[in-house]
Amino acid sequence: MVSLSMMDSLRTWIRRLGKLSFRRVFYAFVIRQDVILTFVLLLLVLILSFSTQTFLTRNNWLNLMRNFAWIALAALGQSMVIITGGIDLSVGAVMALSSVVTAFSLRAGFPVWLSIFLGIAVGAAIGLINGFFVAKVRLPAFIATLITMSISRGLVFGWTRGWPVRDFPDSFRALGFDLALGNFLLPISLVVTFVLALLVAFVMNNTVLGTYIFALGNSERAVVVAGVDHVRVKTLVYVMSGILAAVSGLLLTARLGVAAPTAAEGYELSIIAAAVIGGASLFGGRRRSDWSFAGSGFCTGAEQRAGAAWGCG
Repeated sequence: MVSLSMMDSLRTWIRRLGKLSFRRVFYAFVIRQDVILTFVLLLLVLILSFSTQTFLTRNNWLNLMRNFAWIALAALGQSMVIITGGIDLSVGAVMALSSVVTAFSLRAGFPVWLSIFLGIAVGAAIGLINGFFVAKVRLPAFIATLITMSISRGLVFGWTRGWPVRDFPDSFRALGFDLALGNFLLPISLVVTFVLALLVAFVMNNTVLGTYIFALGNSERAVVVAGVDHVRVKTLVYVMSGILAAVSGLLLTARLGVAAPTAAEGYELSIIAAAVIGGASLFGGRRRSDWSFAGSGFCTGAEQRAGAAWGCG
């Protein structure tokens, strides 16, 4: 009896395999966003490796990893915002404003940890303002974040009078250094990015908050009917986006050793593109966005560094 049942199961599986057409298999396993993204990235690396003499150099790859970290970190928060059906145009300005606040705090003699905390708090405050106007006042996210972007950038230029802020203590600059692992150097910003990426992935896939965030993007009305405080959830998403953008700006400043009023100017498009390329749907809801956060940021960083490598070659 056991052998007959096994034979029946085998016949059933053979019939199912016979019904699978090449087209179905192709669309199921090949025509996928993550597969295509990986293929394009590998193709880009291969082309640049043979086209330039600088792409495979140690310094170029270190710079590539640093660029990846700054973009990917802000793209983590942007992805959460986009999943809820919104958008955050203020991320670049938040990076600059948080950097300037931290820089002036350091110049005023505040401890490094307190200066970093104040910079991150500014990012959270901008995110809270964004969340209030989007979730509570129900202003379109594009308009609300565009306003905060303009105000934040204006504050940066007004406070610095257009001049960069320099002379940071070594303990702060250390955040932009590299960890020496034998003969291999690993940027600290990359380590921070991966740690926060793991935290965001855990929140999005293993907590009630993550479920609410995806549900907001799929149907906000259903979330309201279910009795969930959608205003609080959406506001919290924008706060997290502001915090991640602030951390990204601080890592950028620590590496460059200067808080410039033009820092991260134009990063908004790259960060949004990184989130969307990584799988976050502009229409909200879930769409293969688990581990492609970091992959999308890496793709954007590779694009930026590839241009420099091409010019050097």
